[in-house]
Amino acid sequence: MIHMVKILGIVGSPRVGGNTELFVAEALKAAKWQGAETELVRLADYEIKPCTACLICSETKKCPIKDDLMKIFDKMVEADGIILSSPVYFSSATPQIKALIDRAGYLSFAKGRVFENKVGGAMSVARRAGHNFTFAELLFFFLHQGMIVPGSTYWNVACGRDKGEVMYDLEGMKTARNFGKKLAWLAKKIKD
Repeated sequence: MIHMVKILGIVGSPRVGGNTELFVAEALKAAKWQGAETELVRLADYEIKPCTACLICSETKKCPIKDDLMKIFDKMVEADGIILSSPVYFSSATPQIKALIDRAGYLSFAKGRVFENKVGGAMSVARRAGHNFTFAELLFFFLHQGMIVPGSTYWNVACGRDKGEVMYDLEGMKTARNFGKKLAWLAKKIKD
């Protein structure tokens, strides 16, 4: 029996409709071609405050910080596959995606490692350099959480500065499509 899988693409850019969003949308489109249900979430539409490392979540199973974290965390828990993405800001991921990773990671542990054995992967976009560090920074979240990371035809990175420029990185866009297909394929295999 084939089960429907849900792939959640989280865009860590503060720019709506920017290159990172276009890059992730390409992967989600490919996942949809494989029969997956997809959803794109822009952190620009939410308020995610930084983690304070208070560790209250380990006792209460809830984060005490009042913002939009739980709206996204719940979507992550429901998803079979998760994409975390970020543009490169001074050779690193954006503060928005880092805040999400820190808090979702602590909360996942507090709730019994809720992301364990889900499928996930990272994507990053830069004007010229810094992709690999940002890609690895995001990738470590999946490995830390006991998730399964599929490959593609290259690292899931692309180049673009001005809005829409990423669409001209043909190899990057092909890599995004291959990643989206592989993510959906693997999520289905695990769910079956």
